[in-house]
Amino acid sequence: MYLRLSNGKEIPIETHKVRIVQKTSLVPIAERLRALEEGGYNTFSLRTRDIFIDMLTDSGTNAMSDNQLAAMMVSDDAYAGCESYYKLKAAVKDVLRFEYVLPVHQGRAAEHLLAKVYVKPGDVVPMNYHFTTTRAHFELAGGTVLEIFTDEALNTQSTNLFKGNLDIQKFKDAIKKFGAEKIPFIRMEATTNLLGGQPFSLENLKAVKEIAADHNIPLVFDGSLISENAYFIKQREKKYAKRSIQEIIWEMMELVDIFYLSGRKSSCVRGGFIATNNKKHFEALKPWLPVYEGFLTYGGMSTKEIEAMAVGLREMTDINVAGSAVEFVRYFAQRLIENKVPVVTPPGGLACHVDAKLFLPHVPQSEYTSGALAAAVYLASGVRSMERGTISCDRDKEGKEVYSDLELTRLAVPRRVYTMSQIEYVVDRVTWLHEHKDLVKGLRFVEEPPVLRFFFGKLEAISNWGTKLARVFRKEIGEY
Repeated sequence: MYLRLSNGKEIPIETHKVRIVQKTSLVPIAERLRALEEGGYNTFSLRTRDIFIDMLTDSGTNAMSDNQLAAMMVSDDAYAGCESYYKLKAAVKDVLRFEYVLPVHQGRAAEHLLAKVYVKPGDVVPMNYHFTTTRAHFELAGGTVLEIFTDEALNTQSTNLFKGNLDIQKFKDAIKKFGAEKIPFIRMEATTNLLGGQPFSLENLKAVKEIAADHNIPLVFDGSLISENAYFIKQREKKYAKRSIQEIIWEMMELVDIFYLSGRKSSCVRGGFIATNNKKHFEALKPWLPVYEGFLTYGGMSTKEIEAMAVGLREMTDINVAGSAVEFVRYFAQRLIENKVPVVTPPGGLACHVDAKLFLPHVPQSEYTSGALAAAVYLASGVRSMERGTISCDRDKEGKEVYSDLELTRLAVPRRVYTMSQIEYVVDRVTWLHEHKDLVKGLRFVEEPPVLRFFFGKLEAISNWGTKLARVFRKEIGEY
C-alpha cells in the first residue's frame, strides 16, 4: 500500500506483521572478495552464508502467509486421488476459471511439456519476449523463438507504461511469412521478465487474441507474474481503474487457450501447473505428465505445496498482495533515480533493473557488462543480484556469441521479505559503486557450459579489478 506522509512524501507501507525471522550476516569485504573469486564471479555460485541481502530472484524466495502455512499442515499425501489436488483444482476454477489442471514441479516443467506436445522441428513460436528456460525448451524441440516486442521495449529510459506489449503488425507479418500452420501457438508472458518486468495491457492482449483466433493459433499465457500484471493494468490502463484484481484476471483469462505458471512468484509457492478449458489440450498433455513429473494429482509437487498454492492463488487477488513487490520496486527505483543511477523505467513488477550499459559504458558486451556489474554490486554490498544480459544468452550453433538486446542487472524484491531500511542500504551501496564505476572492468569465461551457462559458468575479472575495488572500498567505507 502506497501512502502519503504529512510532509507530502509517498512511501510503500507493509500490510502485514512479521512473526518469524531468518538471520542474515554481512561478512567483511575481504570475505566477499574471497567468495566472489571462489564462485567464479558468478552470483549463482555464492553461498547463503556469504550473502547479506539476497536479491538474486523472486522465484521461490517469497514470504508465505499464515494461512498458507496452516494449509500445509492438513495436506493429503495419497499418491493418486489426493484431496489436496482437488482444493487446487477448485482454486484454479474460482480464480482463473479453468476446468482442467495439470500440476508440475515448477514453470520450466510446464514449458517442457508444452514443447514436447506442440513444438515440432521447423515451427516458429512468437512471443512478446523470451525467458531463458522457455527459449531453451522450444529450441531443443526444434522450434525457433520469434520475439515480436514493440520498438519501445528496448528503451530502458522510456516512459511507456506497457513495454511488455506484443507488436500487432509484427504478429501479422509473422503469420504471413511463416504461415499459421508453422505457428503452434503464440505466447504472452506476464510480466516480461527479461525486459525489466514490464507488463502488457489488456487491450493489447485482446488484439493478440483476435488475430490468433482468426488464424486458429492458440494463445498460451505464462502467468507466473499474473497478479502483478493485473495490478499494472489497474494502475495504468484507465478503462480498468475501478476493476478489482480478480475481475481483471478473469477478463484476461477469457482470452487464453492454455495457461501455465511458475507458482514460485505470484502465488508464493514452489510449484506450478498448466490449465485449460479445452479437453483436447488437456488430453494431449496428460499422458506425458507421469512420464516427466508425476501422477495427475500431484505432478511432481509436494502435496503440502499444493495446499499452499490453492491458498496463494486466492491471496494473490488481494490488491495489497498483488502490489506488495511492485510498490517496493517503485520506491527502490525512484531512490536510485534520485541518485543518478540508471534503472529501467517505468519500474517493473519483480525487481529494480539497473541498465548496466549506462552504468558501465566503458565495459563492452563482449566482456559481459551486466555480469560484471552484478559481481561488483555483491563486492560493494554483500547483496546478491542477477545478471540478465549476454551471459544469459547461449552461443549460437557456430559457437559465436549472441549479444543480448539489453544488459540488465536485476535486484529482485521477493514479496513481503525485505524492509525499507534494507532497500535504503542497497540504494546507498549501489550509489557508491556508481560513483566509483571506473574501477569496474569486464569478465571472461574460464569454464563455460554449453546450455544455460549463466547457472554454472565460471568467469574471472579482467585486470584483477575486484581486488582494486575492494581496496578502495576498505579505504573509504571500512570492512563492511
